[in-house]
Amino acid sequence: MNYAIKKLSFILNLSIIFLLLSCVSSSDSETTEISSDSESTSISDEQIDHLGITNPEYLSAASKRALKWPTDLGNEWFIQFDQLQPLKGDLAYEEGVVRRDPSAIIRENGKYYVWYTRSTGPTQGFGGDIENDKVFPWDRCDIWYATSEDGWTWKEEGLAVARGEKGAYDDRSVFTVEIMKWEDKYYLCYQAVKSPYNVRVKNTVGLAWSDSPNGPWTKSEEPILRPADNGIWKGEEQNRFMVEKKGDFDSHKVHDPCILPYKGKFYLYYKGEQMGEAITFGGRQIRHGVAIADKPEGPYVKSKYNPISNSGHEICVWPYNGGIASLITTDGPEKNTIQWAPDGINFEIMSVIPGVNAHAIGLNRTADTEKEPTEILRWGLTHVYNSADYQSIMRFSSRRKTTHVAKGEKK
Repeated sequence: MNYAIKKLSFILNLSIIFLLLSCVSSSDSETTEISSDSESTSISDEQIDHLGITNPEYLSAASKRALKWPTDLGNEWFIQFDQLQPLKGDLAYEEGVVRRDPSAIIRENGKYYVWYTRSTGPTQGFGGDIENDKVFPWDRCDIWYATSEDGWTWKEEGLAVARGEKGAYDDRSVFTVEIMKWEDKYYLCYQAVKSPYNVRVKNTVGLAWSDSPNGPWTKSEEPILRPADNGIWKGEEQNRFMVEKKGDFDSHKVHDPCILPYKGKFYLYYKGEQMGEAITFGGRQIRHGVAIADKPEGPYVKSKYNPISNSGHEICVWPYNGGIASLITTDGPEKNTIQWAPDGINFEIMSVIPGVNAHAIGLNRTADTEKEPTEILRWGLTHVYNSADYQSIMRFSSRRKTTHVAKGEKK
């Protein structure tokens, strides 16, 4: 008896399913569009005209998203980068030499100053003797600096910060440097790696300071920032994608540090890489974080709001209008955007710009950051890959774009 009831119930359910499918397939094709709802009733005529909506009673998912876009944003944050230009003098491309990751540019003693990552020789990668080979172009590097009268022709002044002695946290490489001047002192923060440099190595952030941009520099005895320690590798194989637990967004790497004085404290912005980093619909899982201190030397405490971005690569941040602006490039679903946070933490998209050909940007810190939101991006330094082994520093420029006209057409 129970079997018969179950069988009858199954037949009835199946019939209902077929009936529903029949109704759907025979309905008018217009019903596949998203019908109007309570959101559509508040659409103004101006919005309909501005977004080119055909019928406000039938809103596609794209139209619904567009209606949520900020309406108070103009195009003052929208820019376009120009072609990169080669530098002259000692920073022109030199075969056999790696020069990359320029710092911000400051002006002291009537000259521009820049610091950068420098090494020599080709890269062997991880396939050989990692104790003696060079695994990345930024491996076995030191930090050097150069000066210029005009920002085009540069004179290489020499070594600023060298790798540490064997056994130190920075004995393998120091690279990706950023400069900050505060109260007549100069501070260089940078990435550091301790040997051996394998694919699971966890880098740190170091700091050096001086009374002069020409040095000498005093290095911190310990890192001022480390990766989170809550991920778990799977097995002993040198495979950075095998994990038991991924951990925080910065469980593997803390990269591209930049310290900004902000609201009486010091905000250390950095790029985080996660153990077992994945490729998502936006590309690599790269996010940014911030750590805050009461003085430049630290201690730095990571924000409880980290990560503060879901996209980006190298850090590029500057003060504007009481907050902090950020150029987000390369990775993630919000790449190629300029964002702004009134509190230095909660960033919102201010513009979506064309692909950015300038990476590892060295901002011109002499620019008037309050003139307009992107004034600091008018020119600065970046690097290019001349080959897989060698990179050189170039000059970038950008411009605001407010109109789109054809050749010969009046603006």
